[in-house]
Amino acid sequence: MMIRRPASEVYEAFIDPAITTKFWFTQGSGRLEAGKQAEWVWEMYGAKAPVQVLELEENKRILIDWGTRAEWTFTALSDSETHVTVTDYGFQGEPDEIVQQAIGSTEGFTIVLCGAKAYLEHGIQLNLVHDKAPYAHVKVSEVRDEQDDRGEVEFT
Repeated sequence: MMIRRPASEVYEAFIDPAITTKFWFTQGSGRLEAGKQAEWVWEMYGAKAPVQVLELEENKRILIDWGTRAEWTFTALSDSETHVTVTDYGFQGEPDEIVQQAIGSTEGFTIVLCGAKAYLEHGIQLNLVHDKAPYAHVKVSEVRDEQDDRGEVEFT
């Protein structure tokens, strides 16, 4: 996805949860730092994910482990245009399960990048992640058990 903003601004949008919450998750425990763990929360779904930050290359690359490996690359096309690519890999399970995980990941990251583009270029919060599955919205009181390490929860 090309985003018409400088690479430094686009990279920062994925490092700083004060910005990322405008288009993806609802809470982040802090800025991403190499070698440290963060936590991302999607309150509307009663979900959270521990995120191990493996590598950061300022304005160029982010690599995390959150059950799979997700890598963002930021390529400056000009002083005001950045191409962002997300690669998610390391899916586990039977072949059909892996295919479904890859499809879901592609869909999810496409929504995130579209939301980032709208917010960074126009200041518009499209609420794409929030509105993706309105039937799955939960109240904190509905979460029965702790989440497993894939960020999944069981509901009463």
